[in-house]
Amino acid sequence: MSPGPLMIIGGAEDKLRKRSILADFVTASGGADARIAVIPTASALGAEVVSVYDALFRREGAGHVVAVRPENREEAHDPALVALLDDATGIFMTGGNQLKLSSIISGTPVGDAIVAAHERGAVIAGTSAGASIQSSHMVAFGGPGATPKQRMTQVAAGLGLVPSSIIDQHFDQRNRYGRLLMIVSQSPQLLGIGVDEDTAAVVEHVTEADGSEHEILSVIGKGAVTIFDPARITTNAYEAKRSAPLLASNVVLHVLPEGSSFDLSTRTLVPLRPAVESTVAAELAEAGRDLRQQARDIAAGDASPATLRRRLARHRRKPDQIEAARDPLAASEDGFH
Repeated sequence: MSPGPLMIIGGAEDKLRKRSILADFVTASGGADARIAVIPTASALGAEVVSVYDALFRREGAGHVVAVRPENREEAHDPALVALLDDATGIFMTGGNQLKLSSIISGTPVGDAIVAAHERGAVIAGTSAGASIQSSHMVAFGGPGATPKQRMTQVAAGLGLVPSSIIDQHFDQRNRYGRLLMIVSQSPQLLGIGVDEDTAAVVEHVTEADGSEHEILSVIGKGAVTIFDPARITTNAYEAKRSAPLLASNVVLHVLPEGSSFDLSTRTLVPLRPAVESTVAAELAEAGRDLRQQARDIAAGDASPATLRRRLARHRRKPDQIEAARDPLAASEDGFH
């Protein structure tokens, strides 16, 4: 069985008007047959945040929603909580304190159950803190700023659902370019992924015709997903002094708006499909129908080229023109020429 999709939401997803990201999560989880587990461990609101997402998911058609809220590592070993995750078709991790989320569930049976659910095909989604923990490494905390500086942030362990990566959220809105660049400068084996608010990076496992397997990231939502690929970086991170600006040269930058896709396995952009306007598409479809009709007529041998040309011209005329040609009196309002 292929791993299920990941939905990495940059926080502040629309909950009132266009709930497209949350609706997509419910649909992918099974709609009316969905069994969704909400993990609010990162949040200080507890039951309140569960009530919000319970109402939202049910409004979008989810059949069953439960809360799984370990508050310490001991509770994250509770077999009853693990059993709820074992039965889930979708798991949603809320926002809040990402270091709290990581320190409570990473390396516990609850954390292992999330990974196992992903591997058996369940949808794993998370917003804000729940997004960051999906990568192999995660931002523990740190300040904003566009310039990477030594020690401006710290890193903790994530669940590893997206391997060899680090995910940051509220990316553009809170100016988190510098801290993500700092991390990839210190750990160039990691792919840096920054997700804007009300935006989701959807990661799906794809098997190509040649048998090769790829992890494809697609973007939905209002903002963008920013990717830093430091594979060939030149940096002074290993010798820079405390809080000094870092050298980060030759980092490959990808800014991906909605509709873009990126191959995480090869670290390359998936070519965009050319957009065709609706009027052009209609004309192409009509031309295709005309060609098929001509081919049938020629094969039947029942019409000369001149007849075919007249038929084609008649077909392309507007309905009112055709009617006027059939009834000359219709050519004028009073029926006279």
